Amino acid sequence: MSSAMRKTTTPTARRLAAAAVALGSVLALAAPAGSAGAAPADPVKTVFFGDSYTANFGIAPVNNQDNEKFLCFQATENYPAAATKRLAGKGVTLDVQSDVSCGGALVEHFWKEQELLGGAGTVPAQQDALKDDTQLAVGGLGGNTLGFTSVLKQCSAKLRGNEGVLLPGWPVDPDEPAGECKTFFESGDGKAWLDYQFQRVEGDLEEMLLRMSYHSPDAERVLVGYPRLVPQDTTKCSTAAPGQTELPFVDIPADALPVLDQVQKQLNDVMKKAAADDGADFVDLYAQTGKNTACDGADRGIGGLLENSQLELGQPIPWYAHPNEKGRDLQAQHVATKIEEVLNR
Repeated sequence: MSSAMRKTTTPTARRLAAAAVALGSVLALAAPAGSAGAAPADPVKTVFFGDSYTANFGIAPVNNQDNEKFLCFQATENYPAAATKRLAGKGVTLDVQSDVSCGGALVEHFWKEQELLGGAGTVPAQQDALKDDTQLAVGGLGGNTLGFTSVLKQCSAKLRGNEGVLLPGWPVDPDEPAGECKTFFESGDGKAWLDYQFQRVEGDLEEMLLRMSYHSPDAERVLVGYPRLVPQDTTKCSTAAPGQTELPFVDIPADALPVLDQVQKQLNDVMKKAAADDGADFVDLYAQTGKNTACDGADRGIGGLLENSQLELGQPIPWYAHPNEKGRDLQAQHVATKIEEVLNR
């Protein structure tokens, strides 16, 4: 986005910072400190954006049941809705202008329209929801641009088959055996692919945050990370959750689970750095959900890869490692806490 696209309204510190980024400047501008105190008396005009982890794929019922946007799988009670209710109970009112979170969204779908599953239609670029008077933009993107589902399929023969048909993406190299994915991602072509994908995510997040400042110059921006999927103690993943027959990560080799965790940790670090570099806030869900991974049994906040979710399309749809209701509530809790912190400073 060139500096010629900048709006001509009186510049605030953030607008100056955004222009500096656009021009490739290394100028550092300090925003004036706000006064801490009570929550804002007026409703805060808010836009939520994001992918399936913001939409809370797997939780029913789903919005837009009567049109193709159903295929965004945006839960009626996703974490944006739950966080809004939680804040209302504390006297903080969000005037939600829009929630445009949609399953399958890449970071680039913040500024490009997104084609829905099966070519059923398209949804507009998520930035279209931002207004001049938007005061708060909250959500998370990055996992699909990284290609995390492709990483999962590289490591799982089951997900390469019919059981993963509704999980977007292809294995990185289908000619490489799933059982050897640890070696694949730690060297050679697999490592080179990951390195490239992380660079892509980093650049796209920088573009997204810059565009937020252009479309909503006075909005506080909150980038939300992903909850942790794999625990530090991966031996817990060798036991099925209560009431389940499949392991949380099905046939993914045990030696590959730390690799999956490291990939997610690196994505989290990239997102955190992108937010810090552009003066946005970050919700570090990875750091806050280590006891609620897919392998934490009754305490799991993540549904197992092939554990049935609440959705059905003629047959039950798996969670594919998305937050269940417990995980959604954890997302809402930490996002609400960060929003309150941002609005009160």
